[in-house]
Amino acid sequence: MTISRRDLCLTAAGVVARSFLIPPGFAQLTGARSVDVFVAKLTDDWARNNPQLATTQRYFTGEEQDMLERRISPQTRAEALKRIELARKGLNELRTLDRTRWDESHRLWAEVLDWQLAIVVDEEPYLDYTFPLEQMNGFNVNAVERFTVSRPVTRLRDAENYVAALSQVAPRMDESIAEARRLQDRGIIPPDFILQATIKQMRGFVTPAPDANPFVTALVEKMASAKDITPTKRAVLRAEAARTVEARIYPAWKRGITLLLEQLPKSTSEAGLWRLKGGAEAYAYFLKRHTTTNTSAEEIHQIGLRQVAAIEGQMDTLLKKIGRSEGTVNERIEKLRLDLRYPNPTSEASREQIMKDLNAIIVDAAKRSESLFDLRPKSPVIAQPFPTFREANAAANYNMPAQDGSRPGVVQYPRRIERMTKFGLRTLAYHEAIPGHHFQIALQVENRSLPRFMQLRAFGNIAANSEGWGLYAEKLAAESGWYDDDVEGMLGQLSNELWRARRLVVDTGLHAKKWTRQQSIDYGIEPSEVERYVVFPGQACSYMMGQLNLLDLREKAKRTLGPRFSLREYHNAVFRAGSVPSGVLEKLIDAYIARTTASA
Repeated sequence: MTISRRDLCLTAAGVVARSFLIPPGFAQLTGARSVDVFVAKLTDDWARNNPQLATTQRYFTGEEQDMLERRISPQTRAEALKRIELARKGLNELRTLDRTRWDESHRLWAEVLDWQLAIVVDEEPYLDYTFPLEQMNGFNVNAVERFTVSRPVTRLRDAENYVAALSQVAPRMDESIAEARRLQDRGIIPPDFILQATIKQMRGFVTPAPDANPFVTALVEKMASAKDITPTKRAVLRAEAARTVEARIYPAWKRGITLLLEQLPKSTSEAGLWRLKGGAEAYAYFLKRHTTTNTSAEEIHQIGLRQVAAIEGQMDTLLKKIGRSEGTVNERIEKLRLDLRYPNPTSEASREQIMKDLNAIIVDAAKRSESLFDLRPKSPVIAQPFPTFREANAAANYNMPAQDGSRPGVVQYPRRIERMTKFGLRTLAYHEAIPGHHFQIALQVENRSLPRFMQLRAFGNIAANSEGWGLYAEKLAAESGWYDDDVEGMLGQLSNELWRARRLVVDTGLHAKKWTRQQSIDYGIEPSEVERYVVFPGQACSYMMGQLNLLDLREKAKRTLGPRFSLREYHNAVFRAGSVPSGVLEKLIDAYIARTTASA
């Protein structure tokens, strides 16, 4: 995984308007009102009622911003329905505007907004098909990540707001527990292996002394760079945070653990959405949301099978080239992974070294990328480890930088023993950082020619585009000769691509074809990944479906433009588009082809 559900979640609702800085040229009048006013009002309403978005992006200023930084959105069904109602009103109003008087750019932006709002509205029948508490995206995970990774602290006021917001964590956890009980009453309980993984993770979270908890240690680390916080004040804030963790947050987590333990005897090992009434319709919705297509589960399953066969053939050839010819591709790759493992992988020295190596790869990738890209972000990107309590379940991910420069892009890496290997480490850096997510997403944040809702991904991430680009970036590195002197590295790239192809097979297998957890593991997916697909249906399909779309569009441009095709210009066109659904991206690439043809 790369981008967390917190980025994907389309949270918030509200009715108060406030204008923001409009990008130059974003003012096409439509009768009595202008599209810039409409988009400004809708985006501000969304941000005002989405404290996470407002906090991470410093969306507002002054007292209003302070108020939002001290809040956490309610974790209730009622709040979700408010969000959907705001999206519905916005969508209805958007569809009344006369787009014929807008230029092509504005019509395409409106199409993106239309798609995103419609996806929010269409979610209403399927709100109960995800679990409030689980090991990957539950509140028990997202609450910690929003404080430790994406929340900026650059001054005393930020630190005070951080501590104030901590007081809301326990009430929001209790709301999540109540939602889990409500779903239980409807017969919707996570599979037993998901409950077990979540219980283990939550127990690990409450094990450290309060002042060693990630909520507290992250605050201490962030305050260290804030010059207006005195040592005395830092000690006071640290102590207050630790008291909140001990007196309120730990008891709330233990209440959550108690509920999950109560559910365990009532659960089964059946994994997919197929087991729930309306599960097939829910899965079709999730596939549409994450792939931005109407491709069916069966079609995606077959695409995956074809891709697996083709990639395994390439890998078999390379493995034989380096003298590894015995056993299946899976067996030979697993042996290579073990052979490239860091010495004493649980030692602190090795755990520190893998992060140093990952950051060094990112620096090297930045240099290599200069020949392939005209557009590169100004924001830096760094890699840092996940907190220990999350290592067992987490997948590497990317968190976008703040628009005001107060926070860099951050790649998080899980240092569990299976991941303490150099095998595939280069490819992971290319996907998560450069030229993958960081290039695309940071450039979008910095692109002042886009409307602000697109710059900040205010209405959510479009997974097929962002994850598709990450996988495209992996393949681009291989195509560009970055592995010419590194056969093991090339096998790492192909192994990652094979993993994404198998995801198509396993995700659809789990949710539409009644595959079991063990069947998925036997197909070549590690247990924590299988568990991720169970609680995050459809998202794993976004990677390869998005990549194939980018490759198809690139081939279309090459075929049409012939010698006039420029790889750098193709990348420019993709980056300037921002994060868009597949259909919109095709229109933008067609426009790029038309412009290039006309100029010639």
